[in-house]
Amino acid sequence: MKKTKTQFLTQAAMIAAFYVVITVALAPISFGEIQFRVSEALTILPVFTPAAIPGLFLGCLIANMLGKGIILLDIVIGSFATLIGAIGTYSIRKHKKLAPLPPIIANALLVPFVIKYGYGAPLPIPVLMVTVGIGEILSCGVLGIIVMRALEKTNIFSSTTSSK
Repeated sequence: MKKTKTQFLTQAAMIAAFYVVITVALAPISFGEIQFRVSEALTILPVFTPAAIPGLFLGCLIANMLGKGIILLDIVIGSFATLIGAIGTYSIRKHKKLAPLPPIIANALLVPFVIKYGYGAPLPIPVLMVTVGIGEILSCGVLGIIVMRALEKTNIFSSTTSSK
């Protein structure tokens, strides 16, 4: 079955909403020098639907705008890192075991510069890359794989899966 524009927009909006709710509900661990953004587990969704790309980007953008004390640089660069990760995940969707890598890499490379130069964190960039990278590995790599395996057992994205 071919996906309609309405299905695409609905999926993107729902993914964005889930991302925002999870991030804001867990705000104390979603922001800062050492962060564990549980909502990043959703970055696995481009394996199942291209609607996840705008959904994740908009969700991250909105969540970052709602974050307490978040600066414009963080809103833009953090959201852009999630967009790059989502596009990367979609581009390697046939290699599901590698799907968490693009968002882990994008965030570990970009977000530390925002933390250092936007917020003036005293930690050096390589240390921030490690702290952000660990958080991303836990959320994208561990939780994301759990989400992917759970979704593979459902038909929720059956009309939009990349294998059809």
